[in-house]
Amino acid sequence: MKRFLGICLLISSALIGLGSAIRCYSCKDYTASCSKQRDCSYDDACLKLSERGGMTYRQCLKYSDCDYSRLAQMFPQVSSFTFKCCNSDLCNSAPSSAASSLISLLASLAVVWWCVR
Repeated sequence: MKRFLGICLLISSALIGLGSAIRCYSCKDYTASCSKQRDCSYDDACLKLSERGGMTYRQCLKYSDCDYSRLAQMFPQVSSFTFKCCNSDLCNSAPSSAASSLISLLASLAVVWWCVR
């Protein structure tokens, strides 16, 4: 029983450590094939800003700057855009990473639930 509890605590502490900082894609391109990754600060979010009919910017950004007017100041060269700020690993990519993030979250919750019961 002590070994079981120790394994659960080890897994839980490893999962908690994953939440301290996130990784984001970091590139500027016209395609959806960004592969460069960057470790962000603990108070950062991942940004995906898409210019209408043009460039897509992916990078780390302070979560407090995830506001349309603030982004318009930060990207004055972009006249019209849509954006998404998110706070899970590599969430500023193509939609497929959202599914993997959800699977990771559900797996983490299952491990914690299994260890607590």
